Amino acid sequence: MAHKKPNLPQKICATCGKPFTWRKKWEKNWDDVKYCSERCRRSKSKT
Repeated sequence: MAHKKPNLPQKICATCGKPFTWRKKWEKNWDDVKYCSERCRRSKSKT
């Protein structure tokens, strides 16, 4: 049986529009995170 994570905050990616959840690496700058991945961050100007 898989371990369920607690209810983590979610945001919608500014590039692809898909929801993504909080990650430990974004702990200090969660308010500034706008993209779900490096790929979306790099392609932000194309869309």
